[in-house]
Amino acid sequence: MWQWQTRSELPYLTCDLLTDWQHGFFTRQFAPRKPHELTPILAAHASTYRLKQIHGKIVLTPTEIATTAEVEVETGNALGDGALTETAAQAVWVASADCNPILIANRATGNVAAVHAGWRGTSLQIATVAVERLLAQGGNLTDIIVAIGPAIAGEVYQVTTQVGLEVCASIAPHPLSGDLETDAATLQALPNSPLLTDAQAGRVRLDVRRVNQLQLERLGIPVEQISIAPHCTFQEPEHFFSYRREKLKKIQWSGIVSK
Repeated sequence: MWQWQTRSELPYLTCDLLTDWQHGFFTRQFAPRKPHELTPILAAHASTYRLKQIHGKIVLTPTEIATTAEVEVETGNALGDGALTETAAQAVWVASADCNPILIANRATGNVAAVHAGWRGTSLQIATVAVERLLAQGGNLTDIIVAIGPAIAGEVYQVTTQVGLEVCASIAPHPLSGDLETDAATLQALPNSPLLTDAQAGRVRLDVRRVNQLQLERLGIPVEQISIAPHCTFQEPEHFFSYRREKLKKIQWSGIVSK
């Protein structure tokens, strides 16, 4: 379901679910190119939109980016972690190193969204916010397609138990009790749980990709319309930057063009 593509012998990923849309999850080999330099690889005449990411749940349209969004003074980029299109030939982009780059398409309208979902944004259910904004433009949940791109895998992503529970609260079978050990055990008992055990006291392993998938499934998106890339940014240094691995602020971009 995931395919390697090349441009000038440089690799990037696409997802078969999004075949009808020009898109790409670009690798570290494309650094230091910015979205306005990458958009022509996908669509020669598309306009380009990106944000100053803040680990929140703000999702903006191009109109909002231009007219109402709070901006970073230094760069003039609007603050937010998700961008969605309003018309055809608009390219929306997000940056990631270990966080989840999520590309979403609406078959009913042709519009798309790009979302940056780290553990904080995932705890705030930013992917759900983006889907709801896409659906406000038309269509229903069966029209929504989601590709969750390369990110750090759960088996190597250690966090505090508190963080793990905060992120997983939205997919718990019932409200959490507030007791860390009890709540962790409850969540770890779920089928294919995103919360994994860790040998260190007070720590767990967390699969943020799986949490996003479960949030979207609970929203009502059919499971066959969601795909997670089989690639880990932490474990594949030949293809991806990883902040957890390198402790350097280097990123790769993921983008999609509306039709």
